[in-house]
Amino acid sequence: MVAAYFDQFNIIPIFSIWVYGGSIGSPFWINGEFFCVSNTLFMMSFAVFLFYTIGAKGVNGGSLIPNRVLTGLELIYSHFYTVLKDNLGNKGGNYLAFVLSLFILILFGNGLGLFPYVFTPTVHMVITLGLSFAIIMGTTLSGLITFRLNFFSILMPQGAPLALAPLLTAIETLSYISRAISLGVRLAANISSGHLLFSIIASFAWKMISTGILVGSFVPFAILIFVTILEMAVAIIQAYVFTLLTIVYLRDTVELH
Repeated sequence: MVAAYFDQFNIIPIFSIWVYGGSIGSPFWINGEFFCVSNTLFMMSFAVFLFYTIGAKGVNGGSLIPNRVLTGLELIYSHFYTVLKDNLGNKGGNYLAFVLSLFILILFGNGLGLFPYVFTPTVHMVITLGLSFAIIMGTTLSGLITFRLNFFSILMPQGAPLALAPLLTAIETLSYISRAISLGVRLAANISSGHLLFSIIASFAWKMISTGILVGSFVPFAILIFVTILEMAVAIIQAYVFTLLTIVYLRDTVELH
């Protein structure tokens, strides 16, 4: 059992490279940690490796009849391809590889955290906000490249009175910036709240067993089973919602409102 409920979210260094060299005061002086592999980096890398392994197994099966892994990958591929076509038109296929990679990365990051003693990288806002801010910044740059200064027209609603332009522009600017915050906070909050609930109920069940209340412990154990099923659904739903909102935001790169 962990000492505190929030200990499961601690970022712990696994491997570090320390470098000492140079002269004090010079721009090339290094004295400290140069590179660190934390549990966050390890789990994100492991999620990528796991998906690559599963995908390679499904693709390289050598049979004309697709196996279950390949069938599942094809369903995901066709679904997001349809969603991209519906939202972005013919240019949606250009973002298919990015959208699929994003969905699989978040899905595996959420799902791996359901295993005991496995760190969940998507509970940290430094990860989720990093993804969301990178997406919004990429969307903005792509929109500026495509439409140049006309891209800023999305900050002014069509048909609005000209007198309200300064106020509406300020509101739309805050709304546009809040996309990155809400996108990352939503994912981290939903995943971390479920893990906290699971940890609290598990701790309560363990205390009942340790005090000899075996019959009463069946109630929290039954709740744990329900919470586990719920967390599996949340892991999939939150990955899908994050990806779906990303597709909606990418629409600004192909057409103006």
